[in-house]
Amino acid sequence: MERLKIYLQESYNELVHKVTWPSYAKLQQNTILVIVGSVIFALLILVMDVVSSSVTDFIYGIES
Repeated sequence: MERLKIYLQESYNELVHKVTWPSYAKLQQNTILVIVGSVIFALLILVMDVVSSSVTDFIYGIES
């Protein structure tokens, strides 16, 4: 039980005193960057899906 207490104390100490947290402005900037990147990636996958579906339908002669 003592080992768990020491582990929790050391973890807390590291999170409070040794970890550098980003500023709120930097956090917002990075969040917007991730959202924009995710949307672009999703659109790229959508285009690839539509193209591959169209090619497959053309090859097999399937009418949509």
